[in-house]
Amino acid sequence: MAWYDETNFYHIYPLGLCGAPKENKYDGVEHNLKKLDPWINHIKNLGCNGIYIGPLFESVGHGYETTDYKKLDSRLGDNDDLKAFVKKCHDNDIKVVFDGVFNHTGRDFFAFKDLKENRENSRYKDWYCNVNFWGNNEYNDGFSYDNWGGYNLLVKLNQWNPEVRDYICDVIRFWVKEFDIDGIRLDAADVLDFEFMKCLRNLANEIKEDFWLMGEVIHGDYTRWVNNDTLHAVTNYVMHKALYSGHNDHNYFEIAHTQKRLNDMSQNNPLRLRLYNFVDNHDVERIYNKLNNKAHLVLVHILLYTLPGVPSIYYGSEFGIEGKKERGSDDSLRPVLNLEDFKDYMDNNVLTKSIKMLGEARKESKALNYGIYRELLLTNRQYAYARTFNPDSMYYDGKPEEERIYDNVVITLNNDDNPACLNVPSDGFVKYKGVLSGSEINADNGRLNVNLEANSGEVWLPVR
Repeated sequence: MAWYDETNFYHIYPLGLCGAPKENKYDGVEHNLKKLDPWINHIKNLGCNGIYIGPLFESVGHGYETTDYKKLDSRLGDNDDLKAFVKKCHDNDIKVVFDGVFNHTGRDFFAFKDLKENRENSRYKDWYCNVNFWGNNEYNDGFSYDNWGGYNLLVKLNQWNPEVRDYICDVIRFWVKEFDIDGIRLDAADVLDFEFMKCLRNLANEIKEDFWLMGEVIHGDYTRWVNNDTLHAVTNYVMHKALYSGHNDHNYFEIAHTQKRLNDMSQNNPLRLRLYNFVDNHDVERIYNKLNNKAHLVLVHILLYTLPGVPSIYYGSEFGIEGKKERGSDDSLRPVLNLEDFKDYMDNNVLTKSIKMLGEARKESKALNYGIYRELLLTNRQYAYARTFNPDSMYYDGKPEEERIYDNVVITLNNDDNPACLNVPSDGFVKYKGVLSGSEINADNGRLNVNLEANSGEVWLPVR
């Protein structure tokens, strides 16, 4: 068990939020990162105690075509600005995770520039995959190479090259020493070499206690990536899809079936398969746009905060903002926001208030962090499950008997346009209190009768 098991994340795409220029002219420093300072207090008030931020380092455009891994993008500021930001987060008990873009570099990266200049005689020709001096590309380099996603702007690094591995490890050591970060999200982890990831895991074990490696993985058996040899966690894209389509289709079976698949992978142990849960991010459309019925926004976030895994809120989605892919561009997914425009939302916006309360509940409940998942009731439009934390759990190893507390949280959901009554087990507790409503219910013969309004849900914590 580590800090990241009890963390509610807030995801920031800094080039967008800070309003940085779309193209880097490399002609000076703009201290835009300082615009994030007021957001730190907002993030803390929202109940989040971790920030995943990136991409951060010098690049020419959207940030994933890295020019210099050891220099904050000059459109955001300088390294002192980044150092100050991380310290302010730590002073507010917020952990910080950087985006690690190690699968590819940009064309302005020093090794690729040397390759263009010296071709076959470049000492860096083996830093990239399948460089072919008999080929060519749209840049008329006079050679071709492997890339990411079909974009020659993103030149694929040769992770099998010991020099490349040593260089990336040196970059990570630099980030920890210079900025004191707490972990890294590995971009495109589903195409990274497994031996390379093992190398990164060994480094993580050495450089800082509980240093977190989370990987961007779309599909597959997540335990291939999450284990004692490679990564600590992966992005939970399969649940991301189920959360919105399960509501749009009035089909809670899809969500429950997805969770069962994940349980099979983890053997119903959240610590065996750590997951990074989200409803939207910088690459996919905002949850507001994906849901047919906007009344389901709170329901989706109840699931986000109570299913196994750690939750993440993408900046602005706590306010219910829109964002759609338009003409192949992700710009509307990564907007400039002024926090002053949302200053009343924490008190007056139902979604924002609900996320805050869910975040605080997750901080209070060991069951929501470590509890096993149990399905209690399932229909197309109603769904109930429990997260149960056993006092014999390894969490209590070495702790006195009086601190060994059994915890059981019951989650009830109704995606129908009509009210519903759910009858579920109370698991030995006489009384429960709702996180969102504050109402209390008493058990009757070991069961709870829960009345839910149309398109509503509740998280029930036991009253001791």
